[in-house]
Amino acid sequence: MNEQTPSPPSPYRIENPEEFVQNLARFFEQGGRAFAELLERPDAQISPYSAASEMSNAATTLGDVARLWLADPAKLAEAQTSLISSYVDLWNTSLRRFLGEDVDPVVEPEPSDNRFKDPEWSSNPYFDFWKQAYLLTTHWAEDVLQQTEGLDTAARQKAEFYLRQLSSALSPSNFPMTNPEVMRETFATNARNLVEGMAQLARDMEKSGDLLKISQTDTEAFEVGKNLATTPGKVVFENEIFQLIQYAPTTDKVRERPLLVIPPWINKYYILDLTPPKSFLKFAVDQGLTVFVISWVNPDERLAHKTFEDYMLEGVLTAADAVRRETGSATSNVVGYCVGGTLLGATLAYLAARGEAVFNSVTFLTTQLDFSKAGDLLLFTNDAQLASLEEMMAERGYLDGSRMANVFNMMRPRDLIWPYIVNNYLLGRKPFPFDLLYWNQDSTRMPAANHGFYLKEFYNENRLAKGEMTLAGVKLDLKKVKLPTFELATRDDHIAPAKSVFIGSKLLGGPVEFVLAGSGHIAGVINPPDRMKYQHWTANKAAAETLEEWIGMAKEHPGSWWPYWANWIARHAGEWTSPREPGQTLGVIEDAPGSYVKTKS
Repeated sequence: MNEQTPSPPSPYRIENPEEFVQNLARFFEQGGRAFAELLERPDAQISPYSAASEMSNAATTLGDVARLWLADPAKLAEAQTSLISSYVDLWNTSLRRFLGEDVDPVVEPEPSDNRFKDPEWSSNPYFDFWKQAYLLTTHWAEDVLQQTEGLDTAARQKAEFYLRQLSSALSPSNFPMTNPEVMRETFATNARNLVEGMAQLARDMEKSGDLLKISQTDTEAFEVGKNLATTPGKVVFENEIFQLIQYAPTTDKVRERPLLVIPPWINKYYILDLTPPKSFLKFAVDQGLTVFVISWVNPDERLAHKTFEDYMLEGVLTAADAVRRETGSATSNVVGYCVGGTLLGATLAYLAARGEAVFNSVTFLTTQLDFSKAGDLLLFTNDAQLASLEEMMAERGYLDGSRMANVFNMMRPRDLIWPYIVNNYLLGRKPFPFDLLYWNQDSTRMPAANHGFYLKEFYNENRLAKGEMTLAGVKLDLKKVKLPTFELATRDDHIAPAKSVFIGSKLLGGPVEFVLAGSGHIAGVINPPDRMKYQHWTANKAAAETLEEWIGMAKEHPGSWWPYWANWIARHAGEWTSPREPGQTLGVIEDAPGSYVKTKS
């Protein structure tokens, strides 16, 4: 008689029932304590950008949509019938599959949806059923919202945003009993993964600021100055709000005209100087440029009074003067990234109005100058939210970095929130070391006066684009900015949408080289040439009035935009001259990356 090959053991078998039960008891005990503590934290209070506040806003917004449908019972019944019909189809195909029949799925996830990459989402009928039921429901909800009549553009955008939050949260991948990977890990470890997950949640709460900061990377794997922000240089100037870093030359000759880089103060500058292969600043130095970068202070209540105007006068213009004194060059080229670029745009309009020639050319990286199409961030800047935010900042003198970090994470919850909840708290694993995500969680505080002005005057009122903004007694007009401009937008940007960046570029009065890069706000900018990861598009001297028209004229190029920019900046950088060592005139305060960047929130 032939012996049958034994079947492999089921991954859903409890090997040690006693340990399993003990760990489940520990999980419920520790989880109860953790969630009780979470309910005592600001996350559970109605305050700017907290989970409780956003849940309340979501309920109100989606409730308004529901009321519009309830007002039309016939249309509502038709929509409900459509959903029930899709459930019936799913039930029938699932039943046939349980009986051994080979059937096609009713619905499938998009190829880019990493939540359902585990093979058992398709091979196991149980998990496949939950996956398809979820996809049918979310597609139906999106269609219903699309068909909702009586919503203006702002209300529809708000509803779409909160529907994304809700649908991301309710994915079966986020629950232990409906996620195959979590189920396997729970049985394989006798539920030790759940116990470790609650321990990680407790550690995250302990080290978080105002709001829970879910660990997105192994923070112990990185240290600024050791394996991040290591490009050699010196701090050559500092004041209350920034340190100025000058980088050591790496070429036999350098260009006459130096380069000043203005990063956002909402994050730390070293996104532009991660590891050497990913460092935009090192790349610029290697092109023969004398590179300076502003490293903004991580402010506390002592700097509550510092305004947007102060960041222009004591920040950008003071840094430019220090660069001039250090190098002897009357003008410099300047780069502004994100809100650093917005500050730079306002500064350029200020200089143009005064007839001062401080800069020779400008590069804007994912920078908004017009905020009429600023995307989902507009949802967080209405009058009521700003009033609540200003009240909170008035008490402390600053906005805690965890609150803005929470907003940015909500722009992409499927990528920046829920995968880490599953990995850390359900699978009980430490997050993978990733330099970009280490930077992302290394948030900074924002001075009350500066941040309040930025949100109100730019996002809420759009005064710079309208020509209604005044700084230091000077009316700002972007049309007076005649400098040669390199303008980079990224295709999938949720923070500075490409359409918004393009509209802002049309407000400038000089020649603009508009370039579109693949990917988003960070990865599209930090895209070194040797990786050949994301493409970019150019349309030299294209006279397009809209982004869509520009894309129709543009040519796609494989790989990074960095070499294209290097050729552009070289045309504005002057002749070759002898290399400049940092601090030859101003002196040296300390080694790069300096001390300001190491201050934690």
